[in-house]
Amino acid sequence: MRLRNIPRAEGTIQAHNAVIKRPEDQRGCWRQVFGNRRPIRIEIGMGKGRFILNMAKENPGINFVGIERYSSVLLRAVEKFDTDEFKDLKNIRFVCMDARRLEEVFAPGEVDRIYLNFSDPWPKARHAKRRLTSTEFLERYEKVLVPYGTIEFKTDNTELFNFSLEQVKEAGWTVSSFTYDLHHNEEMNRGNIMTEYEERFSAKGNPINKLIAVKKENNT
Repeated sequence: MRLRNIPRAEGTIQAHNAVIKRPEDQRGCWRQVFGNRRPIRIEIGMGKGRFILNMAKENPGINFVGIERYSSVLLRAVEKFDTDEFKDLKNIRFVCMDARRLEEVFAPGEVDRIYLNFSDPWPKARHAKRRLTSTEFLERYEKVLVPYGTIEFKTDNTELFNFSLEQVKEAGWTVSSFTYDLHHNEEMNRGNIMTEYEERFSAKGNPINKLIAVKKENNT
């Protein structure tokens, strides 16, 4: 499906105080951005922002950065942020960027956890390197995560999920837990915050897959 361009998106994003316009300038300085030394967690491909906004609301002692590649999608997240429910949150920022630039924006050990929710499956084999759980991206995550930092990945696409489990192991990471049916796994579903996609897919009876992986020990 073709992404609909929204002409006002760019201007709105540039004018918004919660959007970091030159994120590369904040590399190594994200604690100053938030004004504290609390852990920093990021969501890559945050879509309309439901997940990360609710995470920030429920976890005021943690800082969150939502990353979205497309300005027309990011627009929806900042509009949601401006509602009465979220507008007073101080522990969230937004960035419009391609995830391949992660190392340019975050210094080694600057990120505590990475969330990947319902990422594009890139189903063609020749596009496997573009998948956010490929070894290529895991290598990028290693360089910005703290020692023993984690990624949490959710998807309804079982083929992508199996690929991800294989890639995590191939990259030398540890899979600490995983399930092919999150909403019926009491332990892993505890405190789960649903994305827009998750709610839609689960309402259709689609099981949700989730894995939690820990960065391999020999990278800091």
